[in-house]
Amino acid sequence: MIFEKVCDLIAEQFSVDADSITMDTSFEEDLGADSLDIVELSMALEEEFDIGELEDKELTSMLTVGDLVRFLNSKLD
Repeated sequence: MIFEKVCDLIAEQFSVDADSITMDTSFEEDLGADSLDIVELSMALEEEFDIGELEDKELTSMLTVGDLVRFLNSKLD
């Protein structure tokens, strides 16, 4: 469920097909994300999952969609 929501948010922000996103999709290499893209995605995630503000350290440690999904799972447990 979290993966699907994350895929939808990423697909919307990066104008890609949600079905093309996997746990191994890299934000920088596969999606071409820059720091502004990551900040915008983090704001969407904070709103969607009601997890409070994400710290820069947390954001920079997430290199793939899988990293993000695992992080959200730990925050939402």
